[in-house]
Amino acid sequence: MYAKQVMTPLGPLFLRATEKGLSEAYFGEGEERESSPLLEEAARQVSQWFSGERREFDLALDLRGTEFQRSVWKQLQAIPRGQQRSYGQIANTIGKPGAARAVGSACGANPIILIIPCHRVLAADGSLGGFSAGLDLKRRLLAADKL
Repeated sequence: MYAKQVMTPLGPLFLRATEKGLSEAYFGEGEERESSPLLEEAARQVSQWFSGERREFDLALDLRGTEFQRSVWKQLQAIPRGQQRSYGQIANTIGKPGAARAVGSACGANPIILIIPCHRVLAADGSLGGFSAGLDLKRRLLAADKL
């Protein structure tokens, strides 16, 4: 397992990767280990994203989750920067109408914050809904999306 911390305008972003791909990203501190070319590329893309140069990420991912979670995470990656979707819209897109709460749970289990942009999913009424890393960070990520 490789690990690297990247400084961002929102604080440190801790990245972990396996030989297969990026497996974890969260805002906070972590124990750095040996880096890898993938982590160096992830750090470069994160910097580009925060500067407004990059609209989406192009990184190998090593996702561990249920089939349902992975289907939700795939849809989250398809939400363009600066746009949002509701939990219900994601549920409909994956062919599971009525599974908005389960989509919310899958968003909460997202292991790769920012790169899989769960912050772009809002409640049906446009309110922020929940966010496992806190609503303040969700607001700040949504603001950064507008760059």
